[in-house]
Amino acid sequence: MRISTMRLFAIGVLPFLLGACSVQQKISKVANALLITDSSLLQAHVGIAVQDPESGKFIYRYQSDKLFTPASNTKIFSCYAAMKHLPLKLPAAILTDLDTAVLVTPTGDPSFLHPEFSNHPLFEKLKSIQKPIYMLNNNWKSKALGMGWSWDDYSEEYMTERSAFPVYGNQVHWFQQKSKKENPSYPGDSIDLFVYSNPEVDWPVNFGKSRNSFAVERDQYSNAFQLFEGKEPSATVSVPYITNGIETGLKLLKDSLGKEIQTANEATSQAAKGRFSETIYSQPTDTLLKNMMYRSDNFYADQCLEMVSQVLLKKMDEPAIIEELLKKDLYDLPQTPRWVDGSGLSRFNQFTPEDMILVLNKIKSEQPWERVTGIFAAAGTGTLRMYKTKKGPFIYAKSGSLTGVLCLSGYVYSKDKKWLCFSIMINNHNASGVVLRKKIEAFLEKL
Repeated sequence: MRISTMRLFAIGVLPFLLGACSVQQKISKVANALLITDSSLLQAHVGIAVQDPESGKFIYRYQSDKLFTPASNTKIFSCYAAMKHLPLKLPAAILTDLDTAVLVTPTGDPSFLHPEFSNHPLFEKLKSIQKPIYMLNNNWKSKALGMGWSWDDYSEEYMTERSAFPVYGNQVHWFQQKSKKENPSYPGDSIDLFVYSNPEVDWPVNFGKSRNSFAVERDQYSNAFQLFEGKEPSATVSVPYITNGIETGLKLLKDSLGKEIQTANEATSQAAKGRFSETIYSQPTDTLLKNMMYRSDNFYADQCLEMVSQVLLKKMDEPAIIEELLKKDLYDLPQTPRWVDGSGLSRFNQFTPEDMILVLNKIKSEQPWERVTGIFAAAGTGTLRMYKTKKGPFIYAKSGSLTGVLCLSGYVYSKDKKWLCFSIMINNHNASGVVLRKKIEAFLEKL
């Protein structure tokens, strides 16, 4: 009895197809129970994509080609751009010797004099220069606040202004400390209250009525602050200052440096053309990226995009670098996104789960896996600290949340010992974030 080649093929492929369908059906059943038909998400929009990057096949998709507000999942795109285009150390500034002076070209490095870092090579270099120092001020084309950011969050730590030359992270860090002391004139102990800032500023400061927690608020249009004593023995609050381009940063730097840096005029800029320039580097790029991804640092993410713009376009221009990246590095995104900032603070951002899968695949294929896992947060760490840890690696991902938005995209370790790419995007929900994270975790465990 002869069996045709076609029939042999059909017999061979049938178990594979049945197995694949079985896996998809199992995942679909879990996704429906935990996320899609759950009573807390009936009014929400849910998109899910899971892919095996080795084969390029999607294991499961649900509304994965629909646009969603990604919140801080946007940082995955900024991280991709930074990993691909920034050098191993952050370019802190470009110095050009003009014989009688030194011209500084800022590059957007957010780590300069940031209290998170103890080593600042650019600061030491500027201290050693005996000539007059000028700073270029014409390569910044972006705005201090991003398009679509909430205007009334101007005083919140997470909405720090962007600039060409950040100083002290473009924030003032306020400290409250209390100490008890014995007072023989009164029964019991009295309290000494100390409030100070880093950097020290001589800006207007007023004290408001005390609160349960130490708080600081900045005026919307000026660097004037109101402080509210808290009940804690010690507390810290960081508040963004108004940058006024590079003006405020240079004033703060003058106090720390002990000398003034002036803004370059057109003649100074022209004199620098054709001369040899030296780039001063600061922190390891991956250290900044890890901190950015672990705590979802908006300021670092936006400045990373500005630094990539300076490297590729010789100017810091957010719309221009986004257009450049979408046209070249990300030309093959399955759906056309709307990408407007580096951090995801803007609700104008729109990406699909399939877009997220593609950029995750690019990161995994273009970068050493050790680098990826050194930058992305694992379960039980950073913004994924609420996800349970296991004996071995389980999840490396980036969370994203705004009011009514909860997203998680990254890599999950499967039962057959493969790292799968996944993206779960939930918009317009009114459920508890804690409950939703538990449901997402349960879904990923089933993978």
